[in-house]
Amino acid sequence: MRNTLFIVCLLFVFSACKKDKFTTVPQIKFVNLTPDRASSDILITQKEFAPKLIFKITDAEGDFGSTSPDDSSMIYVKHLLTNNIDSFRFPNLQAATKKDFNAEITINLFAALECYSPGPARPRTDTVFYEFYVKDAKKNKSNIVRTEKPLYYRCL
Repeated sequence: MRNTLFIVCLLFVFSACKKDKFTTVPQIKFVNLTPDRASSDILITQKEFAPKLIFKITDAEGDFGSTSPDDSSMIYVKHLLTNNIDSFRFPNLQAATKKDFNAEITINLFAALECYSPGPARPRTDTVFYEFYVKDAKKNKSNIVRTEKPLYYRCL
């Protein structure tokens, strides 16, 4: 009897702790920031070499990435040295508006790159971290995530 009660309690605890992977509020997780080094002189002419922010996203409704101009689903990236926030449209997601949406998103951070002005004379290298979150078409705001590794941005 005692073992049965213990097993029932254990099963209850494990079933209560299970989290639903797909929620109405989007959930994001940092994957990578690559490359982790960039230079302002190269990026002026070659934007394709700008760092890419890669993250995973899950959502119960999948209401992201509409191609209509009034789409309200956006990615928000905050530069933690300057506290400036840039917004990015979702890439064209063919699987959007699908139940139990799960994807890996990559965005080019060219628009979010800037040199922190109050500092030593140039040239210098800024160590930059970003915070980011997303909002879906219904204005549900995801969790806020910080990049786990810095971007070393050479300001010339």
